[in-house]
Amino acid sequence: MKIDKEISHPIHLKHKLKIEYTEIPFYCDGCKEAGIGLKYNCKQCEFDLHKACAVASPTITHPFYNKCEFQFLYSPPGAARRVCDACRKDVVGFVYHCRRCGFDLHPCCANLPQVLDDGERNFYLYLKLSSACHQCGGKGHGWCYRSECKTYNLHVSCVKELLVESWQAKYLNVDKNKVREMQTRIPSLKGTL
Repeated sequence: MKIDKEISHPIHLKHKLKIEYTEIPFYCDGCKEAGIGLKYNCKQCEFDLHKACAVASPTITHPFYNKCEFQFLYSPPGAARRVCDACRKDVVGFVYHCRRCGFDLHPCCANLPQVLDDGERNFYLYLKLSSACHQCGGKGHGWCYRSECKTYNLHVSCVKELLVESWQAKYLNVDKNKVREMQTRIPSLKGTL
């Protein structure tokens, strides 16, 4: 898949956005979620978009919702509070929305990998949690990752939180004991999901 090094984007017409890779967390001005990795950036305006937000397809389908067609919107539809059906976090910016069913997905959640490899085991994406999450202890709603051995379960939202904690410890020198505690609970994660 070809990645454009520079793009124009309708919500930031002042300057072109350039692709870059960062290991430093950033705030996406599109979906209003944290990010790391590939992003499109305008250095003059300190404007960032996840790659998934910057080059979003106008419509998508998702294997978990095979009867749905999700449309990309720059803001959540309607006046009511919207929640991402994958991570159960508020939708306040860019969103994929199914008008027929009312489902919503953050662009990054819509593009989550089906398999995560932490170097020791694979974690597979599931629509629902089959047993308690190893991070929060709850079953709750939202998607989850389950280890191949079916021993470890993590909500997508908890994976996001673990990544933020790991980034903070690595780049901001924030509470390394908390990261060590997390690694003790799930030894193979080591902040690398």
